[in-house]
Amino acid sequence: MDPSSKPGLIERLTALLLREPEDREQLLELLHGAFERHLMDADALSIIEGALSVADMAVRDIMVPRAQMDVVDINDSPEQIVEIVLETAHSRFPAIGESKDDVLGILLAKDLLRYFAGKEFHLRDTLRPAIFIPESKRLNVLLREFRASRNHMAIVVDEYGGVAGLVTIEDVLEQIVGDIEDEYDFDETADNIVKDNTGRYRIKAVTEIGDFNAAFATDFSDEHFDTVGGLVIHHLGRLPKRNEAVIIDGLRIQVLRADSRRVHTLLVDPQKDLPLSTPPAAEP
Repeated sequence: MDPSSKPGLIERLTALLLREPEDREQLLELLHGAFERHLMDADALSIIEGALSVADMAVRDIMVPRAQMDVVDINDSPEQIVEIVLETAHSRFPAIGESKDDVLGILLAKDLLRYFAGKEFHLRDTLRPAIFIPESKRLNVLLREFRASRNHMAIVVDEYGGVAGLVTIEDVLEQIVGDIEDEYDFDETADNIVKDNTGRYRIKAVTEIGDFNAAFATDFSDEHFDTVGGLVIHHLGRLPKRNEAVIIDGLRIQVLRADSRRVHTLLVDPQKDLPLSTPPAAEP
């Protein structure tokens, strides 16, 4: 057989898709067939599936709830705002008046540089316009609007006009490409519990309670939760916010990474010097 006559990728994909799918289920069948025939890799398939799924999802499904919104008060001083920026590590903040229902605009953290450069700074004059969207807006529509307006954050309002939460372009993109990693994320192949150069421990929230107990000489029960993330949620009685910290049985546990649905990464700072468990040394 002449190698030059061997069909290329485009020809093979065309042949696979000649039977035009009648609905999304058939389209997904064809895409999975293409994956099984090695015409696309797993990442490409996952991204296509994510892109299809956003059309079925509404803003309410992924928004950061009102109670978990990190905001600045219009009367805060620049020093107070800097403390909030450092504590939360966000780049954008809704600025509010009397309550979270009174969103006056969006502060970009980088705009604080004017103040520290010795230039005149008035928070109200620095704010960017806030975009308000309904809870029912579809994610694919929102993504188009984000791209067209170059906004990265929108305030979500309920049917009565009250603020229900907020959503960012990163929240939408993560539905397509998966979690966007930051400096607090672990390598997928790394251990669940890793000691850093400060003597603290970065821990995946999915670490099982038994492993955590073995590492920190604790005695937490796994009757009501199976993971360290579940331990923190059980202790607080709610989903924690990023950078929120609690003291549990002598351990300071800080949430490094979390979203509106789950906890991802924790930082544990033992008040006692508790090394990771190692086999006892043999007696002389």
